[in-house]
Parts: sequence; structure tokens; C-alpha cells
Amino acid sequence: MFDLSMVQYTLIGLIFIWSGFVRSGLGFGGAVLSLPFLLLVHNDPLVYLPLISVHLLVFSSLTIWLNNRKRASGTTLTSGPAATVETPVSSVDWPYLWRILAIMIVPKLIGVFGLITLPANVMSVIIFGIVSVYSLSYILNRPFRSNSKVVDTLFLMLGGYISGTSLIGAPLIIAVVAQHVARERLRDTLFALWFILVTIKMAAFVWAGVDLQLIHHLWLLPCAAIGHVIGLRFHERMLQAETPVFFRVLGLVLLVISFIGLGQVLLGSA
Repeated sequence: MFDLSMVQYTLIGLIFIWSGFVRSGLGFGGAVLSLPFLLLVHNDPLVYLPLISVHLLVFSSLTIWLNNRKRASGTTLTSGPAATVETPVSSVDWPYLWRILAIMIVPKLIGVFGLITLPANVMSVIIFGIVSVYSLSYILNRPFRSNSKVVDTLFLMLGGYISGTSLIGAPLIIAVVAQHVARERLRDTLFALWFILVTIKMAAFVWAGVDLQLIHHLWLLPCAAIGHVIGLRFHERMLQAETPVFFRVLGLVLLVISFIGLGQVLLGSA
């Protein structure tokens, strides 16, 4: 990233603000809704994925900690001889989380290996292709749904593999998780899942000698923090009402960006 222009740095900073907003506002999408834009600025997924990974580790753990601290401070003491302190319910559904991790772990590791070995152009085509499919589901307001344990398992395995290759397996995973986790616990459960999956990916990056872009965290972490704070307020509103129009507009933008990105990659390799 040291050879980029000031315009490119500015665009990357703005995209990371957007990434932080989406991540905290929705509980997912920090990668899937920012990678297409980032790859248009500089077409190399391995430059951005370590940055996105560290941001997710920092802000997901911080959000879970703050939410559970808030729940703990809200406990009450019942009066009378049998007074007991109410045990606060964790904002993360840990039992369900461990069950799906057992299904996803092997495909996740296979995906991480594919990310490290495949060329940047091939990974970019895969990413833009996947995002195109996701964007159509948003535009048509027909998100992925699973209706059986077999389909659940298939979605989780495929989502784990895609997460290993590019960190954009969230829509497939959420198609399953959202049906089994209470809405008020969904975001933090997803954050805990992303934290574990990204920790595996970061370990693979270190093992493979991937440049973690540590110096660029000094200015990109504050950018992501700005978006994160804005997204937290947006999340409170999202809990109050559904916003399908937002997702349709978002899907349309993603589809256009994906087509542009695919065109750039394919023309560049021609």
C-alpha cells in the first residue's frame, strides 16, 4: 500500500468508515460490502483482508464486552428472605455457536489454504461473483433461506469455506443462524463467530508470512471507529423496524460495482 496515491488513500479511508458502519449496524457485511469497493481502488485482496480482519477482532470483541457489561449492570436483587440476584443472559448464544463451529471448521481451513495459494485475479473473480449473487438476493428481497438440517449443514459448510477464502461467507451463514438465534442476540452471536473464524485466518496469515499492513492500522482503525459509532446508533433503529428498501438499494449498488470489478479483472487479464 505504500505505492498508492493520496486519492487512493482517501478512498480507502472512506471505504473503511463505511465498513465499520455496516459491521456494527448489521452485525455482518464489513467485508462483503466493502471489498468490492476496495478492489476497485487496488486489486489485491491480500492487502485488505488482514486490515479487515484486525478491525473485526477489535470492534466485535469491544461490542460484545460492552453489551454484556450493560446487561450485567441491569441485574436486579429481589426483596425478601429468598432474595437472589438475577443472572444476566449473555448477549451471545454460546451453545448454538459451538454447534455450528463444529460443522464449519474443516471447510474454513480448506478455504484459508485456497486464499493463500490462489492468484489475486482468481480470488477477485470469485469475490465479485459471490457478491453479485448476494446483491441479487437483496434486490429481489429474497435472502437465502434454509428449511432442513441438510440444507443448514450445506449452507454452513459452504459459508465456512467462502469465509476462509475471502471473509464474505456471512449471508449463507446468517441464512441459518438467523432462524435459530433470538433477534436481540443475533448480532453479538455473529460477532463472536466472526471473531473465532477471523482468529483462524489471522493465524494462517502469520504462518504464511502475509504482510499484515500493521503501519496502516494507525490511520485506518480510527476510520473504522467512526463508522462503528455511527453504525451502533443505526443498529438500535434496525431493531425497531425492517428496512427492505435499504437492502434493495445496497444490492443494486453492489451489483453495479461487481460488474465493473469483474470487467476490470477480465480485461486486465486478457
